[in-house]
Amino acid sequence: MRILVTGASGLLGLNLCMMSPFDNEIVGFTYKNPLSGVPFTTVNADLASPNSLTAQIERLKPGLVINCAAMSNIDACESQPDEARKINREMPALLAELCNKFSIPLVHISTDAVFDGKTGGYVEEDQPNPLSVYARTKLESEKLVLAAFPRALVLRVNFYGYSQSGNRSIAEFFLNNLLAGNTMNGFTDVIFSPLYVRDLGEIIYQMVNLELSGLFHVVSPESISKYDFGVKIAGKFGANPDLINPIPVEQGGLRAKRSPNLNLKIDKLLKAGITPADIDSGLDEFFVDYQNGFSGRLKSLSYQ
Repeated sequence: MRILVTGASGLLGLNLCMMSPFDNEIVGFTYKNPLSGVPFTTVNADLASPNSLTAQIERLKPGLVINCAAMSNIDACESQPDEARKINREMPALLAELCNKFSIPLVHISTDAVFDGKTGGYVEEDQPNPLSVYARTKLESEKLVLAAFPRALVLRVNFYGYSQSGNRSIAEFFLNNLLAGNTMNGFTDVIFSPLYVRDLGEIIYQMVNLELSGLFHVVSPESISKYDFGVKIAGKFGANPDLINPIPVEQGGLRAKRSPNLNLKIDKLLKAGITPADIDSGLDEFFVDYQNGFSGRLKSLSYQ
């Protein structure tokens, strides 16, 4: 089967492309950061262009599309809302229309940030209340994708892992600074449920094999503050946790509002027979992959 992964140079997209089962042909779509030296086919295309997106889908005729492409820098979305809407909202809506037209299974990646984080413990049926341009455009994409293609699979996620650039995830932020002996800030009042990206990738392929559809929360079954997450990384890598300054998010100087408590319930996922790894198990894999040189292999890949 030919699997088309959009956003293939991003954190999730690249990891998905690198870990797919061998009997599938992977085609990774990139745009601003085209890749070379990767073990899968790459196509450089502007997916924000409706004509380009339509032509590529008609040409490649994929058996599965996984949409990881997004403008994911939350603060950049605040300053460039039109660009954020084009990439995060309009492109997925058209992609869903095309996948529905050609009966192509579609996985669309959304975010836990669609909630305002006032309470936590959110289930899929709870009413979202996005606080930022990024979160708002991602919520709009959920609605548009499922309206255009009800059999699509839409996943609200929060993940970390290794990227080609080495600075795409919160775990890389903590690890890079810890290993360099630099001080950094960790928010004590921002709660999330991070899942190691390679665990998320395995779950995505498992959900596709089960032919699941609709909206799912796919995060760790546990929640933790970003400060405590950094401290756990320090412990796994034998680094000094005192390098992490515990501060409230209001002192972080961030442009966009952050949701304080993004604990998501995953009962729907569990009922489907899928149990994500807990935080410590995910960080154990994160550490082992570092020891085995996986992060170095990703960094060795070059942009064209």
